[in-house]
Amino acid sequence: MLQRTMPDAFSWPPRSGGFRDRALLRPDSLVLVAHPASREAPVLARNLAAGGFRGRLFAVGTATDGFEAAASIADLPVAPDLAVLCLPPEALGTAMADLAARGCFAAIVPGAAPDLAAMSAATGVQALGQGSFGVAVPAIGLNATLSHIAPARGRLALVTQSSAIARAVLDWAAAESVGFSHVVGIGGNQGFGFAGVLDWLARDAATGAILLDIRRIKNRRMFVSAARAAARTRPVVAIRAGGRLVDASGLADEVMAAALRRAGVLRVAGLEDFLSAAETLARVRLSPRASGPGDRIALVTNGIGLGALGADAVLAGGGRLADPGEAGLEAVAMGLAEGWSGRNPLALGPEGGGRLGEAAAMLAGLPDVDAVVALHAPTPEEDAEVVRESLAAAVKASRGAPILVGWAGQASAGAQRARLAEAGVAVFATPEAAVRGALHLAQDRRNRAMAAELPARDVLDLAPDRAAVRRILGQARAAGRLDLTEAEALAVLAAYGVPTVPGRAVEGPEEAAAAAAMLGFPVVLKVLSPDLPRKTEVGGVVLGLASAAAVRDAAVAVAARVAHARPEARIGGFLVQRQAGRGQELRLRLGDDAMFGPWMSFGRGGTAADIDPDEGFDLPPLNLALAHGLVRRTRTARLLEGWRDHPPANIAAVADALVRLSQVAVDFPDIESCRINPLLADAEGVMALDAALRLRPAGQVSLLAIPPYPAELAVAWRGKDGRAVLLRPIRPEDAAAHAEAFRRLSAEDVRYRFFSALGELSAAQIARMTQIDYDREMAFVAVERVADGPDRTVGVSRLIRDPGGAEAEFAVVVDPAWKGQGLARALMERLFDWGRAVGVREVVGQVLAENAAMLAFVRALGFRVKGSAEDPEVMEARRAL
Repeated sequence: MLQRTMPDAFSWPPRSGGFRDRALLRPDSLVLVAHPASREAPVLARNLAAGGFRGRLFAVGTATDGFEAAASIADLPVAPDLAVLCLPPEALGTAMADLAARGCFAAIVPGAAPDLAAMSAATGVQALGQGSFGVAVPAIGLNATLSHIAPARGRLALVTQSSAIARAVLDWAAAESVGFSHVVGIGGNQGFGFAGVLDWLARDAATGAILLDIRRIKNRRMFVSAARAAARTRPVVAIRAGGRLVDASGLADEVMAAALRRAGVLRVAGLEDFLSAAETLARVRLSPRASGPGDRIALVTNGIGLGALGADAVLAGGGRLADPGEAGLEAVAMGLAEGWSGRNPLALGPEGGGRLGEAAAMLAGLPDVDAVVALHAPTPEEDAEVVRESLAAAVKASRGAPILVGWAGQASAGAQRARLAEAGVAVFATPEAAVRGALHLAQDRRNRAMAAELPARDVLDLAPDRAAVRRILGQARAAGRLDLTEAEALAVLAAYGVPTVPGRAVEGPEEAAAAAAMLGFPVVLKVLSPDLPRKTEVGGVVLGLASAAAVRDAAVAVAARVAHARPEARIGGFLVQRQAGRGQELRLRLGDDAMFGPWMSFGRGGTAADIDPDEGFDLPPLNLALAHGLVRRTRTARLLEGWRDHPPANIAAVADALVRLSQVAVDFPDIESCRINPLLADAEGVMALDAALRLRPAGQVSLLAIPPYPAELAVAWRGKDGRAVLLRPIRPEDAAAHAEAFRRLSAEDVRYRFFSALGELSAAQIARMTQIDYDREMAFVAVERVADGPDRTVGVSRLIRDPGGAEAEFAVVVDPAWKGQGLARALMERLFDWGRAVGVREVVGQVLAENAAMLAFVRALGFRVKGSAEDPEVMEARRAL
């Protein structure tokens, strides 16, 4: 019982009588509705008329050459796909209602529209704005933008909130001969936003790379989901203007970078890097066979000084100088670099400019080279045309590593760079800029590889005491507190399996002495106060207490110090803890970002954590693979590996603690923040010595940017012969089992399922099938327990929603050994239940006409079956939910 897989970029049919993204982003007709006083209308009219738009152009409220005039929206001879509304804010609502009545549901609002979201909700018209730069699609001659220059046709897509950044990028692109598939102005992001545009671009074969200018994300989940879908198949680069202006600490920028990294998006820091990335991605297409780490860069130059600057830039940027090995000696033998030492950079000498292209091509073909940067300095009596042509030919002919060019200078070099750019070469004015382009390629490759990394089978099975945590949080709220005491915060962590230091909360010095005697010496004494987040600053922590008398005296002294330093601070007693041994002090944090919601961090702990921070960031939920990756992104990771007389710490235990803290964020969205500092790590494991936890105000909860694993959907099921499986949502750790399940299918099963003969699923395909967004799609797996081996996947059903959410495409397959048990029906019924819960109204699928068993199966499930209008060998099955 098999049905084909859904393609990674499925072009969903439009729903009649409503918004279609095609109408907005590739329209066949457009109407300009303008007020006479509009400042934007003349610019838009001029650009539209001059663009050579292949469709029909209408105008309402303005007389413009090249437009068909109409007295009103109602009088338009046809319903246009797209409207550009250059109107005062008070006139927009009526105009959008008139558009909806005429059958137009897509609009651009270049001016002010403070109530745009409400107007869209009331009329059904989806609009870009307020303050949208407009939309350009050069392939169809559409330039409905406020640009001063017409975008050329190409493979870059620019999605921007800032009109100023859009004009700067387009101006640069015109000078560099860079073209665009789309230019889309999101504006204030109150209407149709980033997620919808990214969903469209992810399906657009003409788009090779995407540039994002982001200031405000409206829906964090939709954005991360759409960005991840787009980044699976093409590079996506993002910039955030004003991040430090919003949060001078840089925390918001770090969280945004973590969110983009999780989606596989390359985040750059400023306009220079943004343009450098655009230059590189517009011209460089990585070989499908590229599999190296991406950061091994070979330099070839006609000037030793340029090569040295390039090498410095590689090393300073975190890259590596590629080692040419034996093949480098071969280059010497061929006379390309007479006297060369065999080291990188390869210096050809001042007369070697004509051999730059040949040398670059040779280096690009070496297996240990990920990118080549060819650096040229003008020299007397050289034929610059010959040098340029040799470099252009090398770039065009290369089937190995990409070749980037740095042609230094301006008076003579500027014209040569322009000619190279026209030839499609990624060319830069300095060695540093060229190397930066190569490093952007490396970082993009790493980000996208990490986003699609296949984790091991290991899953951390958690069994937290959620009831205990609910009691602790409830008691704090009942007492009118949002901040938990340290003892309460540690108890929450202990309920989730995070090892905590033994301790007791007491009221006074005598009780502290008794508690210390019971715990065993030496002990640590800490004051308990909701008003003292940093107890050490007021002498509220005493270490190394070795007797009951010492504990008693310390408690009296601490109370006196706190009363003197902070007389307003409330003292709730003391916490007595057994003193831990030696280890690495770490800090784990859970916090909340206004744009991306809950975040997590890992780094150096102790009292110096804020003075000399070393911290990596990510978003919950985390699995073990993601937790290990978070640790590796910090310098602290090297300390955990051990040095000199410091033995290695148990990094697996650190990752375990991160996953458990992540689950706290998933299970209790009313927690605003949590901090463990220090988390002591040694060879034996980890132990939380101190913790703080704060609740959100009553009624407030967080929304994770990445939907958590829906474990609650798992159910047990038995086949007709009594064999048992667990039906549960798929997860990334199922990658290996998924590949094994595919190998057990027969050739006929594979052809029925995938509509083609496949010998093996690629890593990218497996990642796409196992790493899903639980908000927009669902896959249920049937998991069979195996006594002497890992669990086995014996069935899969899948449902992918269209971007509008009302229609979804299904697929189902079962292991040959499980056919006839009713498993396929059970898997499909789980899909139907999920689809109803998330608002899917109709399920659709395609089945080969010869697949009689599958056709009978779907009919038995209530599907209507008819022939496909596009392919006589395919039947279409539909069922309403």
